[in-house]
Amino acid sequence: MNNNKQSQIEVLCIGTELLLGNIVNGNARWLAEELARLGIPHFRQTVVGDNKERLTEVVLEASKRCRVLICTGGLGPTPDDLTTETLAAAFGAPLEERSEVLADIKAKLTAKGRPMAASNCKQALLPMGAAVLSNPLGTAPGMIWSPLPNFSLLTFPGVPAEMQAMWEQTAVPWLQQQGLTSGIFRSRLLRFWGVAESSLAEQVAPFLEQQNPTVAPYAGRGEVKLRITAWADNAENADGLIAPVEKELRAIGGSNCFGADSDSLASVVLAALRQRGETLAVAESCTAGGVGAALGAVPGASDVFIGGVIAYANQIKQALLGVPADTLASHGAVSEAVALAMAEGARRCTGADWAVAVTGIAGPGGGSAEKPVGLVYFAVSGPSVSFSFMRQYGASRGREWIRGLSVGDALDQLRLAL
Repeated sequence: MNNNKQSQIEVLCIGTELLLGNIVNGNARWLAEELARLGIPHFRQTVVGDNKERLTEVVLEASKRCRVLICTGGLGPTPDDLTTETLAAAFGAPLEERSEVLADIKAKLTAKGRPMAASNCKQALLPMGAAVLSNPLGTAPGMIWSPLPNFSLLTFPGVPAEMQAMWEQTAVPWLQQQGLTSGIFRSRLLRFWGVAESSLAEQVAPFLEQQNPTVAPYAGRGEVKLRITAWADNAENADGLIAPVEKELRAIGGSNCFGADSDSLASVVLAALRQRGETLAVAESCTAGGVGAALGAVPGASDVFIGGVIAYANQIKQALLGVPADTLASHGAVSEAVALAMAEGARRCTGADWAVAVTGIAGPGGGSAEKPVGLVYFAVSGPSVSFSFMRQYGASRGREWIRGLSVGDALDQLRLAL
């Protein structure tokens, strides 16, 4: 891989809504993964709002650095869709109406029972010399245009489904024809729970210095990830570079490594239960169904996860889960004894083989000196094992952080028990 201009690709995402945080920039992530799949390195991503001056500045700067600039957003019929006209003006190219594009837009709108508005004609305007990048799912076409020697622009609408279809249909073949694809990147994402990022990074420090494959740590809410990325001339060779490194990292992580790639704590727990032919129920207080939601998000969960109880009020804990009134009175709802009683009650009332329970104080109010915000009790109950544990997360990171960690810790302890 060389770093001269001929091999450089950049991604430019256009839209004020991205800068305001109204939507997550999923297009940049998708394009990055696609470029890696094709073995095309790219070195920069930029986001700019719907502003002619700033868009012009960004594009002209990119034209000095990269061979190809991939743009998404701003191709619709509304006044704030400025991409095509701004790019044309930036390089001094006149716009021309493409009759074939206009006919395609009219046909698509007619098929939907919508008249063609004058604003739609805007989408048929492209810089002179640009090739049409057809849109099979929408009315806004993109373009492939080379306004300067050794510099090309590819434009896509911001609608993800439209962009992805256009990418596969037209952009990928073009990139291959240009000789920009070379080798392949492959990645493996190892997932860890119950270990701090700093601690894991220290344990795997020698791996963070190597070049091919590279190893990079990422931290989220309770979860730590190690991404192993290799480049080779084909997928088999890249996977061969990854395999020994993955084996060593898994050995270092031990039981804290719960899976890889698309695995989640919930999917791993469900797979373990499915293998054993056993079922699961939940009893939740402070997480308000968060554990159940994580399990239910996994396709096919219903053959293992049979249900649960959200029991905030003490009367629900008593009536549905059978938590004794004297246990609640003597220990309080947030206690080891109540967590155990909730788990056992969930097993009893659902007939599940296993149950996990959570009760705690997520805040911001409700805490005391004895039981502060962030104090959470858990219990796991199974055919031959029943245990509880406690976590004190503290109040500094807020309610959702506490609830998120509680969901993860509940599933992780169940995973270890299984």
